[in-house]
Amino acid sequence: MTVTLTRQNDDYLFKASGPNQHEITLDYSKEGHPQGASPMELLLMAIGGCNAIDIIYVLKKQRQKVEGYTVKVTGERAEVEKANPFKSAHVEIYLEGDIIPAKALRAAKLSFEQYCSVSMSLKGSVTIDYSVFVNGIKVNPESES
Repeated sequence: MTVTLTRQNDDYLFKASGPNQHEITLDYSKEGHPQGASPMELLLMAIGGCNAIDIIYVLKKQRQKVEGYTVKVTGERAEVEKANPFKSAHVEIYLEGDIIPAKALRAAKLSFEQYCSVSMSLKGSVTIDYSVFVNGIKVNPESES
């Protein structure tokens, strides 16, 4: 896979696109008003997006009716010399619909532990954990069967 970034101004604004030709705007600014997401924001979005696709895919195969899906990803950064990489991320998954909670939790587990290429790429350097909520109620790991 190859992606291309093209600078758009005299600062840090870029347009990025990949093989599917969809553009994403990247920017960086400690001051002012950035016109796009930062690379670190995109990394958190990639974690949430990759797992969301997997989870919905698994739930559809299990004939669960997902009517709403929201994911919130919070990253905690470390200080390593001059960089600030993520050391951990917590993913909160909010599902709405006619969904058996144990199936939602199982779908999340499969995504985070086996399917998500983004999570797997970060394994060993970023600790990723998650919580699953179905119709506003947190699903406890004990309910998985």
